[in-house]
Order: sequence, then C-alpha cells, then structure tokens
Amino acid sequence: MAEKTTHQEHPLANILVNVLIPVIALGALSKDPGAMDAKFWHVGPVKAMIAALAPPLAYGAWHFAKTRKFNFFSGLGLFSVLLTGGLTIYLWNKDGTVKEHAGILFAIKEASIPLVLGIAVFLSRRTATPLLNVFLYNDSLFDIPKIEKQVGEEDSRPAYEKLLDHANAMFAGSFFLSAALNIGLVLWFFRDFDAGATDAREVYNVIVGKITGWGFAVIGVPLLGVLFLTLRYLLRGLGSITGLKEEDLLLPR
Repeated sequence: MAEKTTHQEHPLANILVNVLIPVIALGALSKDPGAMDAKFWHVGPVKAMIAALAPPLAYGAWHFAKTRKFNFFSGLGLFSVLLTGGLTIYLWNKDGTVKEHAGILFAIKEASIPLVLGIAVFLSRRTATPLLNVFLYNDSLFDIPKIEKQVGEEDSRPAYEKLLDHANAMFAGSFFLSAALNIGLVLWFFRDFDAGATDAREVYNVIVGKITGWGFAVIGVPLLGVLFLTLRYLLRGLGSITGLKEEDLLLPR
C-alpha cells in the first residue's frame, strides 16, 4: 500500500506570510509616492493594502490546492483577511479620508471571530462532540481508549464528564479573552487617529500593520497561557480520576 504523504503547514512560514509580510508591507509601502520625502518603494496606501492582503490569500489558496484538505485555522485566517479587505474598502472615502468610526468598526471586526468561536465552544459543551474534543482533547494527543477504559473500571464516568465540561468552559474562555484583548488593542492604536487628515489612509495602514504585529504577541501569549493551563487541568484531573500517570495519558511522541 502506498504511504500517504501528510502536508502540514510550517509554523514559521505561517507567521511569515500571515504576520510579517503584511506588517512590513503596510508599514513600509503605504506612504504617498508623490510626497516630498517619498522613496522608490512607496506605492501609496491602496497598493500597500493590496500587497499586504495578497500573500495570505495566495498562501491559503496554495495550501488548499496542495493538500486538497480544508484546514480550519488556515480557513479562519483567510476569512479574517477577506474581512479586513472588505472593511477597508468600506472605511476608505474617495477623497482620501477615512470614516470617523473606523477604530470602533475595526475593533468589532477583530473581536468578532474569537467571540463567535468562544460562543460555539461554550455551547458545544452539551452536544455529542464538544469542540474541546476537536481542538485539544483528541486521539492525536491523548490515549483516549486507555483513559476511557480506566474510567469505566473505576466507575468514575460522572467525574470524568464533569472534568471535560469544565475544561471545555476554560477553552471557551480563551476565545472570550482574545476578543476582549483584540478590542483593547485596536482602540489603543486608533486612539489618536485623525480620520479626516489628508494622509488618513496611510496612517490607517500603519495602524493595521501594528495591530497585526503586536496582536501576535499581546494576544497570542495570553491565549497560549490559557491553553497550557487547560491542558494541565485536564492532565491533573484525568490522573486523579483514572490513577494513570501523565506519560500514560498522553500518546508517545
């Protein structure tokens, strides 16, 4: 039987295409090429925004064409890029200014995806397939057959289900935290934004670039912290319920 090749996204490539290139494009290219101090690489805010959005879109399409498989996080990133582009088209006025409520709308846009995900994860607690099982507590990380066999032998199903329910709520909380941090970050960077200035589009692009770059650290680090705490909570609880050691709960790497 021919061995199947699994195509996985390289995390560094993902960061480069979805974070670094857009940040550099928006920050370095947005200046009006007609300005007195413009350099040859300054192409203006419209072309800079196109240059920033094109690599994530192209990368998402390429990854799908290569793997013929939908990747949830790639799809989410692609949807976010399309939202950014669509919102930008709406916010930019023909005279070069930007709509007054740009900061609030961009904050809502940044918070909308994690908020919807958090609600979906929380509501899935009472379904047959909680989203915790899709993202974290699954058979690619945990030895679930061994765990559930031990749960049955210990007659601890209620405690097991309660543990998973609480872990699922913690996982949902990570998305709600992300939504709140996104709103705070966007409003902070847009705090002094002059939507009626002649260079409003250029400044808008620079701000979006800063949000993209800083969001990776300011939001990503706390999220990883919550996910780590959720994982530790699961391991500690499963160990207490089943009597299994941590190395027995997890699949060997």
